[in-house]
Amino acid sequence: MNKQDFKGLKKIKLLALDFDGVLTDGLSFCDGQGGEGVFCSVQDGSAVTWLHRAGFQSAIITGRDSPSLDHRVKTLGVNYVYKGMKFKLEGYESLKASSGLKDEHIAYAGDDLIDLPVMRRTGFSFAVNNARGEVKAQADYTTAASGGAGAVREIIELLLKQQGKWEEITRRYFSDPESGE
Repeated sequence: MNKQDFKGLKKIKLLALDFDGVLTDGLSFCDGQGGEGVFCSVQDGSAVTWLHRAGFQSAIITGRDSPSLDHRVKTLGVNYVYKGMKFKLEGYESLKASSGLKDEHIAYAGDDLIDLPVMRRTGFSFAVNNARGEVKAQADYTTAASGGAGAVREIIELLLKQQGKWEEITRRYFSDPESGE
């Protein structure tokens, strides 16, 4: 359920995300030799780049601890990573201490019950479309897209638009390089 009150987004300086089910579709594959992998959206990755370019910070707070997670957060240039968090509030409190930010300056996106304690504390909370019903009920906004399929991009676009940074960040894609614009 979207409450459509985006006032809280005006104060956000950092976007924190769950990994499995938000940056991925929540599925993992095993190769039979102990290897595991996940699928991530390239469009979500582009949006994280825009987030950083606009001056925001990023964080991952996840129960996962795997090479696929390490690779993805390194590729995206995520500022803060808290992995292996079975109680995510511990990671969230560490994030606040490390970043020096208050609850009202942090947004969080989740999909499952483990995310609820953090969602209740942040300045703005997101649920992805494929989130559990209890998570959607708690969220300030539920994305149209599912985790791993453009939900993070949708969240970042909304954040950039609400803070008046969307056109500045995307101008390069719409201008004609030959016209000098």
